[in-house]
Amino acid sequence: MTHDGVRRGAPDDEIGAGPLSRGAAVVWWVLVVSALTVLTGGLPLAVVPLLAVDASNAPLVALAFVPLGPALAAAVFTWRRFVADRDLSPGRHFWRGYRLNVLDVLRWWVPTLAALAVISIGAGNLDSAGVPAGYGVVLLVVAVAVALWAVNALVLSATLSLRTRDVARLAAYYLAARPLVTLGALSLLVLCAGVVWLWSDWVLVGLLGLLALALTRNAGPVLTDAAARFTRPADHA
Repeated sequence: MTHDGVRRGAPDDEIGAGPLSRGAAVVWWVLVVSALTVLTGGLPLAVVPLLAVDASNAPLVALAFVPLGPALAAAVFTWRRFVADRDLSPGRHFWRGYRLNVLDVLRWWVPTLAALAVISIGAGNLDSAGVPAGYGVVLLVVAVAVALWAVNALVLSATLSLRTRDVARLAAYYLAARPLVTLGALSLLVLCAGVVWLWSDWVLVGLLGLLALALTRNAGPVLTDAAARFTRPADHA
């Protein structure tokens, strides 16, 4: 069942049909969604640049990322509403999405962060453990696969009412079933890494709202297929 409350209507009813009013509405949505995403999920990430680059800090980094999952899910929920039936109340849609998704997202988001922390600790201690360096490449591939799976799980959790085990299965299924979407998600992950490398973590935090928009647009084929094949329509008043 879909739970994004989408009502297919004409966006001109509230924001007007002129290019200026429509452009202003887009800017308003970007500002509000970005601010709320940073407020609910980005602030704890401020401690990450202050930590030493050491594998022993991986659990602390994972802990700082815990609020980010529900925040991004709420942003994806909001952008889905923007695409389908925009109005001038992005904040209302964000908080509704946050309330609906926070527990469902945390059920798989926390274990995912724990897994990535374990991988990071393992990768950071290859030399001391006497493990061949080639295993570092294997761990990197596994970490990227987990991150791509998490992207699919995020957009599915944000948009559809699914059990956690179904989210896990569908997220894995669509990695291979929709390779272009997976490639797009990989490109976004590389872009995020590039932003951090060239500028700073702070810049990426400021772009979280736009990142959620990019994830939403990229995952369109996955969401359309999943809604058609694995859910039934919801009757929203």
